[in-house]
Amino acid sequence: MILRLVLGDQLNPQHSWFREVRTDVVYALFECVEELRYAPHHRQKMLAFLHGMQQFASELRSKGHQVEHWTLDDPRQKGSLRANLEALRNELAKTASSVRLEYQEPDEYRVDQDLLGLGTRVPSEHFLTERGAVASHFAGKKTYLMESFYRAMRVRHRVLLDQADQPEGGSWNFDSDNRSAWDPKQAVPTEWRAHHDLRELDARLDRHRIPRWGDALADDFPWPAHRREALELLEHFVAHGLTKFGRFQDALAENHDFLFHSRLSFALNTKMLHPREVIDAVESAWRRDPQTYPLPAVEGFIRQILGWREYVRGIYWAKMPEYANLNYFNHQRPLPQWMYTGKTQMRCLQVAIGQSLRTAYAHHIQRLMVVGNFALLAGFDPRELDAWYLGIYIDAIEWVEMPNTRGMSQFADGGIVGTKPYVSSGAYIHKQGNHCGSCAYSVTEKVGPNACPFNALYWHFYARNRDLLERNPRVGMVYRTWDKMNPDHREALLEYADLNLNNINLL
Repeated sequence: MILRLVLGDQLNPQHSWFREVRTDVVYALFECVEELRYAPHHRQKMLAFLHGMQQFASELRSKGHQVEHWTLDDPRQKGSLRANLEALRNELAKTASSVRLEYQEPDEYRVDQDLLGLGTRVPSEHFLTERGAVASHFAGKKTYLMESFYRAMRVRHRVLLDQADQPEGGSWNFDSDNRSAWDPKQAVPTEWRAHHDLRELDARLDRHRIPRWGDALADDFPWPAHRREALELLEHFVAHGLTKFGRFQDALAENHDFLFHSRLSFALNTKMLHPREVIDAVESAWRRDPQTYPLPAVEGFIRQILGWREYVRGIYWAKMPEYANLNYFNHQRPLPQWMYTGKTQMRCLQVAIGQSLRTAYAHHIQRLMVVGNFALLAGFDPRELDAWYLGIYIDAIEWVEMPNTRGMSQFADGGIVGTKPYVSSGAYIHKQGNHCGSCAYSVTEKVGPNACPFNALYWHFYARNRDLLERNPRVGMVYRTWDKMNPDHREALLEYADLNLNNINLL
């Protein structure tokens, strides 16, 4: 007998495992308390993964496969992935002369380690690179700059190349065309939604005392549960979002949760969709109708999938487990309570966190330049911040969350991923959106009770980390500006920043 484990982020019906129905194969999917408690997971995230597993188990059964799907209510439950596997293997061994375990390559280091020695590992058949591809590409380098990797991926997979194997449009990267601030006159496409009644599943989580965080939306659950719905979401994005995605991908807007973003990351990270089919759908739209689909939007989106997504996975596997302990600035401040409730007077954070609690989603600028920006300026402990990002976002799996948080967002890796810390004063947030107009603080004031906390904290961050950052060529101008300031003004900025840090739960 062959026992094949299917993890909650391996819901890929196109995997070669499922091409043939075999009487000697049993597929196993487990709901595990251990997996639901290792981070403060958003209730929508838990529902989405467990519902996806439930639908996948049902689909396999409908095609004739033998499936063991142990819910939290199953009396055979042992609570952990490894214990459940061993229990099921022992159960099957009662009627089979031998039981061989097979499992697809896990994407999280902790799961990979947990399963070592239990059976045969096979490829997940999902990513466009092997685990070690990024480490090989940057062999001998201290920093792993994504651009060279992205260009190599474009050539290797022949994406957005002309007949002379040069980049379409004459440039590899059109990022400079994709930074427009929000224009409130723009019409935002209607959100694509699934409609699932998950109240029974929600109640099961409550019965087993799984902590509740964020809005569940269990009576009308909006996220895709299987490949068919994921393909509908992809089609909707190409038809309605892609046309203006690039121009406004960095924009911040009141009353618009999703703007033109695809929200495909959950479907991709659970493997309902393959990255190549997403890339092909977007490139085909541009080749078919370049007037409707601007090349900067198409290239910018493809870079996120073909470049960044493959790149951060490679960083993760190149640097784990040491990466999980990197803390370049030795930041240790605990997260304030409003990070879990959204009840802060800073409007940009209030919107970003509040939206995350409602929808389990925020786009990359909200994650990086609003929440991550403040977290870095304030010196939040990157371990706590990792757990927060991992828990609150529906698409967060450690391989993608950690390099984005420790590396890109918090510079905790000292520059492996980013060439400089991504921090700003309130001016950037004001430029990109319309939050500042309804904020309790003034974005134009630098010190005083009405001043935007980002402003003084920005200078405080650079002042306290001068010995670590002054020689960085990308931030040298900051220190030249600081040194030219009136000494009294410098002192006022530092005092106001310290006041905010000492009263951070009240901001």
